[in-house]
Amino acid sequence: MKLLVLNWQDRTNPQAGGAEVHLHEIFGRLAARGHRVSLLASGYRGAPARAVIDGIDVHRAGGRHTFNAVAPGYYRRHLESERFDLVVEALNKVPLFSPLWCGRPTVLLVHHLFGATAFREASFPVAAATWLLERPIGRVYRRSPAQAISRSTAEDMVARGLRESAIRVIYPGVELGFYTPDPAVPRLPQPTFLYLGRLRRYKGIQFVLRGVAALRDRGTPVRLLIGGKGDYEPELRRLAAELRLGDRVEFLGFVSEERKRELFRTVWANVFPSPKEGWGITNLEAAACATPTIASDSPGLRESVMHGRTGILVRHGDAGALAEAIGRLAASPAKVARLGAGALEFAQGFTWDGAAERTEEHLREALTPPTPLSR
Repeated sequence: MKLLVLNWQDRTNPQAGGAEVHLHEIFGRLAARGHRVSLLASGYRGAPARAVIDGIDVHRAGGRHTFNAVAPGYYRRHLESERFDLVVEALNKVPLFSPLWCGRPTVLLVHHLFGATAFREASFPVAAATWLLERPIGRVYRRSPAQAISRSTAEDMVARGLRESAIRVIYPGVELGFYTPDPAVPRLPQPTFLYLGRLRRYKGIQFVLRGVAALRDRGTPVRLLIGGKGDYEPELRRLAAELRLGDRVEFLGFVSEERKRELFRTVWANVFPSPKEGWGITNLEAAACATPTIASDSPGLRESVMHGRTGILVRHGDAGALAEAIGRLAASPAKVARLGAGALEFAQGFTWDGAAERTEEHLREALTPPTPLSR
């Protein structure tokens, strides 16, 4: 197949996150299988306009805030003549509405939709624009086959007007050859918990800080490591100082894959307090290292964390519930070990190779005309 993927960012972008990891793992594997894969994404400072990354021919146009405006024109000038078999639009933040301008069969791939959650992260004008741009999704993509990375996302898509029968749920994978437990690497002696991801207001990290402060006041000695970068970092640092958490919270900044694996192997639990995600790839990476996760009982996360089996789910935004869950694990290495064993078993069912195979199968189906009903 000759495929064009449309996504806001490519894997090398400094702002790349779970969506970019997912697309790179899937479509890099499809390229390795002989499919011709191109990617149209935004540019960033210092990035060349063209690159080949793991077999994917990357085109960069515009920037972080202009990509949606320039992508249709770039496509018409440089890519339309390629006559791709399929265009896969990864809906990441704001839809491109590609069926209206690409003129090729389109498959919609959705990680998650923001809806009202946008108002927790962005200024009112930006959040309102995001919310409004999601409104026509049901009409624009109604005739397109679609993929969702979780059942929560699929349900959200149906609520926006997409046909349930047209949506295939294909869960992400995890690199099981890299993310593994290491019996020679013990957990840290002091109960230590980790948040790893973008530092954004809507991610809910502030509730974990308040939970750690509550545990400190009760005399429970826990530490919190915060890995990643983002525009909410200064506010989080201010809150940590206000709560007098200087000796209990450490900001790690950017974390490499090797360092991430080391952290997942040694901390007592991963913490993911977001109100809504497509899935939560870091939960599976932690699980593959036999480390449980404490997460919000929210869309997407409740599918990548099995309450009582691979971790603990708590009501989103409840600092007291987070404190209780962290305290329960801090008081019981045996419970950490039991949930970690369940997490490891759960993670074995998710591989990138399997996700790529299911994606390839679905894309081939999208190219196959429906069989006419017999009279």
